[in-house]
Amino acid sequence: MMNINELMRKAQEMQQKMQEAQAAAATKEYVGKSGGGLVSISVLGDGSMQKITIDSSLIKADEKKILEDLIVAAYNDARAKSDKESQDSMSGMMSGLGMPPGFKLPF
Repeated sequence: MMNINELMRKAQEMQQKMQEAQAAAATKEYVGKSGGGLVSISVLGDGSMQKITIDSSLIKADEKKILEDLIVAAYNDARAKSDKESQDSMSGMMSGLGMPPGFKLPF
């Protein structure tokens, strides 16, 4: 069984690793695409949108609603990729602590 000092040391290490991972993820770029690549959006890991690219074949007045829906779908695709990678990274770090299944830290 792990003593309290060892547990606290591991918790501090985990907190440091999580902060480093969050900082790295915040600057990583994710690209989401929709409409077979006709619309793409780049976002950073912090969720801020950086760029939208729209194929010129989509710029028609009567297709405005379709274009808006494709933009939303592309953004959601990029955001889902960002969230998944962040979640995978955090769960990988948590597995190294040796905590019992279901144990949650307060941070």
